[in-house]
Amino acid sequence: MTSLPSVNPATGKVISKVEMHTEEQISQMLKVSAGTFREWKRTDVSERNGLLHKVADLLRKNKQQYGELISTEMGKVIKQAVPEVTKCADMFDYFADNAEKMLGPEPAEAGSCSSMIHYEPVGTVLAIKPWNFPFWQVLSAASHVLAGGNVMLLKHSGYVPLCALEIENIFMEAGFPEGVFQTLLIDGRTASSLISREEVKAVSFTGGHDAGQKVAGLAAHNMKKFVLELGGSDPFIILEDANVEMAAKVAVPSRFMNTGQTCIAAKRFIVAEAVAGEFTERFVELTGKLMIGDPMDPKTDIGPMVREEQVRLLESQVRDAISKSAKALIAGGRMESEGYMYSPTVLSDVNRDMRVMKEETFGPVAPIITVKDEKEAVWIANDSEFGLGASVWSQDREKALRIASELETGMVGINSFCKPEACLPFGGIKKSGMGRELSRYGFLEFMNIKSIKVI
Repeated sequence: MTSLPSVNPATGKVISKVEMHTEEQISQMLKVSAGTFREWKRTDVSERNGLLHKVADLLRKNKQQYGELISTEMGKVIKQAVPEVTKCADMFDYFADNAEKMLGPEPAEAGSCSSMIHYEPVGTVLAIKPWNFPFWQVLSAASHVLAGGNVMLLKHSGYVPLCALEIENIFMEAGFPEGVFQTLLIDGRTASSLISREEVKAVSFTGGHDAGQKVAGLAAHNMKKFVLELGGSDPFIILEDANVEMAAKVAVPSRFMNTGQTCIAAKRFIVAEAVAGEFTERFVELTGKLMIGDPMDPKTDIGPMVREEQVRLLESQVRDAISKSAKALIAGGRMESEGYMYSPTVLSDVNRDMRVMKEETFGPVAPIITVKDEKEAVWIANDSEFGLGASVWSQDREKALRIASELETGMVGINSFCKPEACLPFGGIKKSGMGRELSRYGFLEFMNIKSIKVI
């Protein structure tokens, strides 16, 4: 039997090893999932909602314990890991409070007959989720998938097997029926093979574009519904009439939260010439104040990256920029320490030909590009294969709204950075994905929208 090692990114040392599931165990879990769905979908909405609230209660009660697990296994600083857990709790409360309304039949205008729209769960959803928000990536999806009467099989990242198992334990402790939520300890190839299984009815995937494209192909070939969230290269646009001080203060956490390992982080800073010097100076000053070190220390702002290969990829992207005349205002880079530490790097004089402008930089690197006016800012922002989120900074509300409408993204923050909210759909366009999570729109992604006409 093969095992998954759980590694502490702060030290590079193995914490423990978890045995992977065998083919026989996987088949049994699929069978249990399908059987449980037939009962779960008929469970009264109020009863399901009560269990969702119990998950929220457990998350809040044990937030420190779960936060420490996230920090130990994934490297997220503790002052961000604990809030990740409480945000998950808020998400479960939101869908527990709103599921009944979202599921209510809708009357439809259809001439003289009586017509309505019903919402019915599709069945077992296979969730393939990444490591960067070990609890949030799973639980934000599970909150509305389960609230709608579906069941879930989780294939979590091999980097966070202990988090994956703990999440399953939370559902068991909350009193969910066996099979509503199960963690599969399997590799990516095995997960892909499950998409064709009759028991699996839909796929929720978050991760890289190449893997997402393969998942989409397999799901489409097998006529399964899928939702993809594939990351981004979000523009952070500072116009000449922006509140530069506020923009700089928000830009730092927007870029460096979770040590920059965030799909929705600001990844390209596009600044009007008139304020470029002021913004850059303040941004560099604030970045230089970030504390780097032990993720378990409440004062730490920047912890380790998740693995050595992530460090190497980031190094190659920065080397490419420097070789093409970018200037390192903060050199940063790999640190001489145990674990996978990488100090924040700020680059100026970047251009569109550099990898830091064309690829997703999943780590603490901030490229700054200067533009003449808002027209060029929009053009540069849209000159990307990605289209997840964006941020626009201007004190002219109407102008900011107009620019927001011109940006090719799924989300825009005006004088703020994009972050998930329960009441707002989360997702992107272009190579940033298809479909939505969260809000009523995310809730309906894995529901059969059935028209019923009565003569």
